[in-house]
Amino acid sequence: MTERTLILLRHAKSVDPDPYPTDLERPLSPRGRRDAVAAGEWLRAQGLEPDLVLCSTAVRTRETLAGLALSAAAAPVVFEHRLYLGPAHDTLDLLRDGAPDVSTLLVIGHNPTLSMLSDLLDPDALPDEGLATSGIAVHVVPGTWRDLETAGLKAHHTARG
Repeated sequence: MTERTLILLRHAKSVDPDPYPTDLERPLSPRGRRDAVAAGEWLRAQGLEPDLVLCSTAVRTRETLAGLALSAAAAPVVFEHRLYLGPAHDTLDLLRDGAPDVSTLLVIGHNPTLSMLSDLLDPDALPDEGLATSGIAVHVVPGTWRDLETAGLKAHHTARG
């Protein structure tokens, strides 16, 4: 059985919501743009290159993805609205229904969903406050995506640029 890697990345710091008609439209702040770049640098330093990226449809998650500056042979990206709205259990179901041949999966989304998902996979492994903005949780998936129930937390990092 092949071991798989799940990378959960909370979007970088966004601007205040006041001037935007909807929450989906909020972009990254200047600090958030720097932090997204730092997250990409950390992922590369760890040798973590995704085979597939699932990204929320929100502007701030798309901008976080752009800031990562994935390699020229970057993984395909699927923009998934359910990552914006859905609870942790729905996101887990989304991962289970994913591409079976994916070895390393990067999910870019929001809190509290991503912190709760990390806690479902490996209870009490993250700090009590969960993932901060630009927080990364790397889980080792012992089997197939379809059978995903538990996945030990291998690394946790908060990127700051």
